Amino acid sequence: MQKHGQSPELQASSNTAEQNTQDGNCTDKIKVQQINATTLAYLGDSVYEVYIREHLINSGNYKVDKLHKAATKYVSAKAQSMIITKLRASEFLTDEEESVYKRGRNRHTNTLPKNTSPMTYKEATGFESLIGYLYMVGQNDRLAEIINKAIEIVG
Repeated sequence: MQKHGQSPELQASSNTAEQNTQDGNCTDKIKVQQINATTLAYLGDSVYEVYIREHLINSGNYKVDKLHKAATKYVSAKAQSMIITKLRASEFLTDEEESVYKRGRNRHTNTLPKNTSPMTYKEATGFESLIGYLYMVGQNDRLAEIINKAIEIVG
């Protein structure tokens, strides 16, 4: 059965992640809590991008140049910083999610952001860490809920 806001293709990949978690493949072999925040952000960036691209295509946007421009509205560091700020202000996150976000936000980096402030970049990294974490632990319903709320926030 297709989850709200997910295409059959994304549903299938989500089921794989859920199955891995149920089988113990993700949590037992990898110990998600031990994965560094940068790695979770790396994965979260990709997962979030796929959800956004799917959302835009499902909205009837089919031209690649327009898709790319529209996606930037959702996936830029500035947008992600705004999203996580609003999610936190409305107490939308659980204590566990808040902790994962802070771990991602507070991680040390030698990378300097190109088009945004260091704080905006850190907040966006925290958001991406949260997305990566939820994906890795197989909390796909919560992942979809947070991303759908992000889409609503950005408008």
